[in-house]
Amino acid sequence: MTIWTPTDDGYADLTSHDTFERGAPHNTFARLRREDPLHWTEYAGGQDFWSVTRQADIAAMNKNTAVFSSARGIRMEDQSYEEYLARRTFQETDPPEHSQTRMLLMRAFSRTVMAQYEEDIRALCDEILDVALAKGTFDATKDIARQLPMRMLGRVLGLPEADLPWLVEKGDALIANTDPDFTSHVLDKMDTDEFRMMPFNSPAGAELYGYAKELMAAKETSGDTEGVLHLIRQPAKDGSVISETEFRNFFCLLVAAGNDTTRYSIAAGIQAMCHQPELLGQMQQGGDIWETAPDEVIRWATPALYFRRTALADYEMHGKTIRAGDKVLYWFSSANRDEAVFDDPFRVDLFRTPNRHMSFGQGGPHVCLGMWLARLEVRVLFQELAKRLKSIEPAGPHKFLRSNFVGGIKELPVTVIPA
Repeated sequence: MTIWTPTDDGYADLTSHDTFERGAPHNTFARLRREDPLHWTEYAGGQDFWSVTRQADIAAMNKNTAVFSSARGIRMEDQSYEEYLARRTFQETDPPEHSQTRMLLMRAFSRTVMAQYEEDIRALCDEILDVALAKGTFDATKDIARQLPMRMLGRVLGLPEADLPWLVEKGDALIANTDPDFTSHVLDKMDTDEFRMMPFNSPAGAELYGYAKELMAAKETSGDTEGVLHLIRQPAKDGSVISETEFRNFFCLLVAAGNDTTRYSIAAGIQAMCHQPELLGQMQQGGDIWETAPDEVIRWATPALYFRRTALADYEMHGKTIRAGDKVLYWFSSANRDEAVFDDPFRVDLFRTPNRHMSFGQGGPHVCLGMWLARLEVRVLFQELAKRLKSIEPAGPHKFLRSNFVGGIKELPVTVIPA
């Protein structure tokens, strides 16, 4: 059984956020993979760009940082060099600078360290599911998917529990800055440049910066020098330290990406359970499925729809030339449905192996720092959810974010019968 319903005619405008309110335009991506895998895309909002849609091409180009740079921005929207310097995080840097920052953080997000949180995650899942499932009918994004990453983020970063709802609200305003349900400062509908030096060109960036400064001052006063936020402020091998601007942007990135990507993976997995009833039984049988299921849920979700690179040199591919200075978009949402790589890609197969999805940016230096935590949260949440269910089905239509950057189900009404 397939759970995908076509939402486009094969010629959707990839530059329009409105297009993605109906979900990713997979008919268009499929056509491009077949007919024009390196597609010149006109963009009324800025510099035109190349769209790369095949998994093999994206995987190869993702490794080639000598030609394809992150140090000009990672989103479709253009920015001046001044704006880039003001907003950038280590995501928007290339090796060796990127590698230096990453080395400071890797041990805090390693598989071994993340595994130590499993009991905490399971206990949180118990609390969250007890409350949500008792309602019978509810919004699974709001009552389940949003809750777990938000509360784990607080534990990983050492943040006060009382602050978490406000932080996630601001994170939503940052990363979903094109959706009027999440911000009044809708990026493509504003004619002001007041916040152009703030992360994501958003007033929420300024608010989070103020919060981060007060938080770190309080930690230093109390002698709290442990955790991720302390690590990022330590000197690199060459003695350099992160600037205040870079720390602000890093904190905003953690709050936004550390919450939203896992949230939308969980929501997509629950949506799949509603439309493929056999998934619940497979989860309840357990066993080896938990080695493969998290990655399949994350493939299905593809929370980051694309990442942008900028060519540093001419590059030949598919009989075309990408010129130095050209903007290039790697469409992960297309790569993760590539028929040449995935059998029956529009069906969730919890036993899928190998699973060469691109949701974590695998194969390149920018592979997701939080991937082990994301996999762990997804696995534990669905283990606990499956134990408690007799059935789950839709209670109304689900709604996607208005964003061509973040792929997420923002409303997911469901009805459950507890086991």
